[in-house]
Amino acid sequence: MSIKEALGLQLLKGQCTEGVEIRSNVVRVFISSTFSDMKCERDALLEKAYPELQAFCHTLGLVFEVVDLRWGVGDAVAVDHTTTELCLEEIQSCKTVSVGPSLIVLLGNRYGYRPIPRIIPENEFELLLSKLGENKEGVKLLNQWFWKDYNAVPPSYVLQPISTHLPHYSNTRPEVSLQHDKDVITWQHTEAQILLLLRTAALHAEKEGAFTAAQKHKFFKSVTEWEMELGLLGSRKRDQSTVLFVRELPRLKKNDNQSKISQLIDVTADGLVDAQAQDLLSTLKSQIYATCSDFLNLHCVELSKGRIDPSCKEHSQYLQNLCEQFISQMKTKISRATTHTALANGTLESEWSWLSQEIIHHMMLSSAKCAIFSGREGLLGRLCLNMWESSNSSHGPLVVFGPSGIGKTALMCRLAQEMRGVLGPKAVVVLRLLGTSLLSSDINSVLKSVCFQICGALDFPLPDSLTTNSHEDLVRFFHAILMKVSQKMQSLLIILDGLDQLSERNHAHKLHWLPKEIPPNIHLVVSTADAGLMHLNSFEGIIQQENFFEVEQLSFEHVKEIVKLYMGTVKRRLTPEQWNVFLGHFQQSGHPLLLHLVLKTAAQWASYTSVSELHLGSTVQEAVLMHLENLEMKHGKELVGSVLGYIISSRDGLSEAELCDLLSLDDEVLGEVYQDRLPPNHTLVRLPPLLWFRLKRDLRRYLEEKQINGIKMLGLYHRQVTGVVGERYLFAERRVKYHRVLSQYFLDQWSQGRFKSLFLPSLKTKLNADRKVCPQPLWFAEGVANKRKLRELPYHLIHAGCWDELQEEVIGNIEWIWCKTVTYGMTSIVEDLSLCLKVQDFTEMQLIKDTFLLMQPTVDCIDGKMDPALLYTELFARLYNLAEMYPSLIGRLCSQCQKWFNSCPSPVLVPACGFFQSPGGALKTTLTGFHKGITGMDVCVEKKLLAVGSEDGNVIVWNLKDLEAIHTLTGHTAGVQHVKIVNKGTRCLSLACDGTLRLWSLISGRQLYCIQTEVFLSSNQVPPIHMTEEKTIFLSTDGLQVKAWNLETGDPIFQVAGGGGQLTILGVFDEALAVLSDRGPLTFYDLPTGTEKGQICVTSHQDLMPTCAVTLKTQCKLIVGSSNGSVSLISKDRIETVAKLSSPVSFLLASDDEDLLAAASEKQVAMYRVQANAVNRFLTHAFQHDDTVLTAATPSHCRVLVTGSEDHLIRIWCLSTGDLLDSFIGTGAPVTALAVAEDTVISASNSSSSLKLWKLTYNRKHRTNNFFPASSPLVTVTRDGKRVYFLKHGNRAEVVAWNCQTGAASETMAVSAEVSCMELAQKKKMLFCGVKTGTILIYPLAHAPETLCIPPPETLPAVRCMVTNPAEDRMAVAYQDSVCVFEITERDSFPCIEGPCHKLPLSLLHSPISSIALLSDCRLLQGTEGGEIMLHDFKSTSATSMDRHQAKITCISLSNSESLVLIGSQDSVQRLWNLSPLELKYTMEYKGFFFEGVLCSAFSENDQYIYTGSQDRTIKVWDVVSGNLLVAQYVYAPVTKILSYKDGFVAVSQLGQAIKERFSCPKKVSLWHNPVRNIRAKYRVISRARGCLQSSNAATTALEPHQHNATKTKSARTCSLF
Repeated sequence: MSIKEALGLQLLKGQCTEGVEIRSNVVRVFISSTFSDMKCERDALLEKAYPELQAFCHTLGLVFEVVDLRWGVGDAVAVDHTTTELCLEEIQSCKTVSVGPSLIVLLGNRYGYRPIPRIIPENEFELLLSKLGENKEGVKLLNQWFWKDYNAVPPSYVLQPISTHLPHYSNTRPEVSLQHDKDVITWQHTEAQILLLLRTAALHAEKEGAFTAAQKHKFFKSVTEWEMELGLLGSRKRDQSTVLFVRELPRLKKNDNQSKISQLIDVTADGLVDAQAQDLLSTLKSQIYATCSDFLNLHCVELSKGRIDPSCKEHSQYLQNLCEQFISQMKTKISRATTHTALANGTLESEWSWLSQEIIHHMMLSSAKCAIFSGREGLLGRLCLNMWESSNSSHGPLVVFGPSGIGKTALMCRLAQEMRGVLGPKAVVVLRLLGTSLLSSDINSVLKSVCFQICGALDFPLPDSLTTNSHEDLVRFFHAILMKVSQKMQSLLIILDGLDQLSERNHAHKLHWLPKEIPPNIHLVVSTADAGLMHLNSFEGIIQQENFFEVEQLSFEHVKEIVKLYMGTVKRRLTPEQWNVFLGHFQQSGHPLLLHLVLKTAAQWASYTSVSELHLGSTVQEAVLMHLENLEMKHGKELVGSVLGYIISSRDGLSEAELCDLLSLDDEVLGEVYQDRLPPNHTLVRLPPLLWFRLKRDLRRYLEEKQINGIKMLGLYHRQVTGVVGERYLFAERRVKYHRVLSQYFLDQWSQGRFKSLFLPSLKTKLNADRKVCPQPLWFAEGVANKRKLRELPYHLIHAGCWDELQEEVIGNIEWIWCKTVTYGMTSIVEDLSLCLKVQDFTEMQLIKDTFLLMQPTVDCIDGKMDPALLYTELFARLYNLAEMYPSLIGRLCSQCQKWFNSCPSPVLVPACGFFQSPGGALKTTLTGFHKGITGMDVCVEKKLLAVGSEDGNVIVWNLKDLEAIHTLTGHTAGVQHVKIVNKGTRCLSLACDGTLRLWSLISGRQLYCIQTEVFLSSNQVPPIHMTEEKTIFLSTDGLQVKAWNLETGDPIFQVAGGGGQLTILGVFDEALAVLSDRGPLTFYDLPTGTEKGQICVTSHQDLMPTCAVTLKTQCKLIVGSSNGSVSLISKDRIETVAKLSSPVSFLLASDDEDLLAAASEKQVAMYRVQANAVNRFLTHAFQHDDTVLTAATPSHCRVLVTGSEDHLIRIWCLSTGDLLDSFIGTGAPVTALAVAEDTVISASNSSSSLKLWKLTYNRKHRTNNFFPASSPLVTVTRDGKRVYFLKHGNRAEVVAWNCQTGAASETMAVSAEVSCMELAQKKKMLFCGVKTGTILIYPLAHAPETLCIPPPETLPAVRCMVTNPAEDRMAVAYQDSVCVFEITERDSFPCIEGPCHKLPLSLLHSPISSIALLSDCRLLQGTEGGEIMLHDFKSTSATSMDRHQAKITCISLSNSESLVLIGSQDSVQRLWNLSPLELKYTMEYKGFFFEGVLCSAFSENDQYIYTGSQDRTIKVWDVVSGNLLVAQYVYAPVTKILSYKDGFVAVSQLGQAIKERFSCPKKVSLWHNPVRNIRAKYRVISRARGCLQSSNAATTALEPHQHNATKTKSARTCSLF
């Protein structure tokens, strides 16, 4: 099932959203009950049921929200009479949002409050008045309280707020308490009178047939019945969406003491039972019993002293049963709803739900944004016309710009609608309103969702995880997919609104990811505010001026049209006077945002609203401030300010439940709420929810909802609104307070019954009360992370300045790091650390950030659930050496890692030293992006640009300031050989083996021209192209002729023929081109014209055989190095040899000021000072490497020289003293190119696809010591891992002993000839070196500098390999023509070698021996390069052939008991054999993704496990008993030597790592354990029956869970890691 089948083609094409909805992860229930009689039940649910349901929902990845508008409120009367409307709105919201149940009904013996209808239609009200014709006072009273609003369509009568006639009704200040009490009593009588009048008139109207029963009933109906009609009785799936409880009081008598039962039954104003209400309740219950009996919960309760008493045993049991029933039924309904959703969506639908939800979100938001749209027709037309005209040719993106709030988003949404019709149904329209969702705020998430949508709609292959987890690769994929769509002749429109809304992650605001050239049939339209236009303006000349479209103010006529459209939509109108006032604000300016805000205000004007009361504001700021002041007067300044303050202080917005929790934790808010009254419960204090919902209703115009993980988050509507709110409420102290409360909330300080003290003015004392806030654990359940906590907590701790908590709970908490990594990826950790370092500079945090940057390429490339061992190992092995130096954070993390390893339930390798690159050392970072070696590199220091070419034909340009890949230049079809940045960093030339020379714009990334020319590529370092930017000319040669080209246009200028000889361009100086012919003189040509200007004859002693050359522009001279070792100084009239080296000059390097010259020859670099007419030796001694020096570079300050060599080393030399300052180990390949930019060294190799960036200055304490120069093919290590012995690269006749504790060579041992193999006897401390002449040199390490020697056989055969037996009393040596066994003895405590005691001749046709093993009983195992395995018994002179491998045998390892042997080969096949009797136990096959082959192996000291090192850069652990693979650990380089040590091993890799690890394995390994979870590889284990050496036909069995089964093959697992 494809993504298209899962989501639907129409949705992927962005054509429609019919039948789809945004998935919700919220269970939101409305509690419907009366105010007083169900108080005990509501309190019990709050105390016992809600917390359990919250926890249950969290385990399902859901959020549980309760809307209880009765909690904490004394009565149902609202000053503005909007309570009923508010309740119904919230019920509808719950029905829309909630997963599963949405309504909880608690129905007792009260019918409940029956309000006066707030709005009565004109015809109904006037009919009612007519029925009261004789009651003049009644008519007068109704007309006093109901005012006719002609602005309503149709007109209606509106019940006026109580304070209109009773101004002290809502004023609870002590000084007006008497007036307040009087107004309250007056309203109670007035309300009763109005209700009586309306009900009487309604009864008459029904009796006369003028009213229906339903029309009449709304004047009698209670709020509870209104709620039940909407949420229960009117619902089609009421059994699924409702939990219904009915409580009956069977012995309740209506003539009981009214003072006792008034809370449980309806009573009239004079204290009598309200018979009418009770009858209505009976009718309602009858209807409920008839329709809801199958899911109704009925409870019959006996009263205790006329009330429900929780302290009474029977009542306590009733409340307990109620809570248990409630929890059980809620869980059942929630589970059923989530299961139904999962089944309906299907597996793939669920897999792609993130994409479908993102597309739906933007399409639905787009429809809402342009629902009322007028004007801009001209601008829309110009945009459409531009796209239509450019459809068949390449073009730039279209840019819509304008100030904030000008209406760009509505325009872009309308453009998407229009273009769907223009492009037709086959076109794909991708719309993203940036910043409106979590996935549209980060550029990587945006590009990922856009690419998936395009690929899904057009059946293109989807990007893999390696691509989507790398910003550079994702940008390349995005650009490539546009080209691919164009080539398929498909129409595609991408609209990205609000570039300025993108986060700064991956430097998105610099817009390097944005294509500057769009291929045919593709259209890209972006919009930005004026602030974001700055970066787009930097592409001036790249994006044509006609592609910029400014959005201007609305015209006055358009304003009027929009007002009419809006008023028609909301069914309102304005009086002529109000029209004049409204339009008066827009005579001069038609600002859309201001219009949007004031339209909401104007729509609330009634026809009777006085003109003097009409206040709109002439600016956005003024309009917002006026509205905020009104809200503060109505709801309280503290409540309004805190609501808005918390919202804009949050990172991603707040859910309503979170906001209510935060307000309940805010003592100042509660102090304002309870300033004149006491909280209903002194031990449980919260903000009454009704207060928030009333405020939310009035704040609606400023609030904007965005979906984050299926949860609606509240944010503010617009950045300008946010700015005004911030200025009003977020002054310094307030800002810190909001962040502090938010951090305490997400730190989980006040949940689960923890009391928080509170001082209330009304009590004049402190309360210790539970705030009943939602718990915030890190994990809600196994595998279910608290995503909100992960996103919000670091942000608030940083901004609140809570550094101790930040270190304790976040940065220094390994469980937090693990949770956030698997949830949001390593990038999110780096983002948090970067944010912290912006605010406060911490050395340890910088080191931890650098650690994650080093780890990130590995961790982020894992597709699927990551094994925690990978993260813990990476972190521990990198920070190990810094733990003692930085105990507070790094030491704590390492300690936590160690604890995790000790308690790990699965097999795991535990680092015993730091063997990965540590942070803070010389290595800064690694740049990737190529697939083959790097062949060309150039740096522009001025613009901080790095251009790199590779054998794969690509050129990548990086910004060195932020290490962002800004361009990937594709076009060459063969390897790039030369790269040069020109025109002050604005352009780049690249020359490739495909015969093309291309000029690129480094502003747009566009190819400016391509020249097809054959270029002579010699092996020397004389560059094939030269240029002079002053003359805008570059020159190239194919060896036979020299061509000059115009740098700007690529047009040819002139060419020079060589007359049959081979031509070499030596350089350009003083407007002359110097060309040397192998058949003639050195000729100079005029640069602009190509005419010959002169010649110099080259004499025999001046014979120039150039290998390299450098131009001295200031002196107008050339310096040329030759293959005979001479260094020549060339001017226009002479050639002078100024230096003579002992071997060919490999390269020359001049400093920027041309004062210094470096000349390299083989393993050394000599330094010279360049003067007017001389070049003199600068330092007495040359800089010496151990292998051939390949390249060098120097920074602009010329204080040091950086050199790179064949042996993978980079060395830093002081140019004043000649001292070696530093060496960089760990390049992993010969260093063929170097560059220096300020304090950064860039190294590259033609045999490596990555670049490494090094720091010239760093803290030497952070240097990793256990790295050694790793280029040697022969290496061995002591069993404790403290010393490594290896051959010098390029000098196989010298052995280096490296001390891993000091990070330096401790001694060197000269060998008489080239060493072909090495072996170290661990117990006897003897180093054996076999040389190609057949001699074996033995170094007793305990008796240095003594040396022993085993002379070669007469034929002087080369030594192929050597090995000692486990007891180290014998050694076997494999020569080319024989195998000899020698005895190792001692004489006078000095080692001695005797023999040979056994000799095995080899035939001439025998394949060369590649590996051997010697048993104590004189049996010998030998493996060959052809894969043959033989077991020789010297005692019985017998030989047994064993199963042949298909490739070279690379290792033969004996168990410590000598009963088992493991044989490994280059084809990744390992075989485990029993030696007594000889039989095959297992064949273990392991296929890596890139490389294959076992290189080394060792048995653990107890012979339970086998450790192997492989070409695929992993170390593996295998179980000897079952043959199962237990662990596969990625170590970045092939492991060439491994030895068991105590309960682990030591190993060395080709990268120079000295690895030391402990292996921990539980007694029983889980059947579900997957050892290759994070590695892209396949493995299988084949078991053979005992005694049978022939392979049987193996059957494949399921792998998870797996048990080893004889004669069966396990199926392969495939995972990936890079």
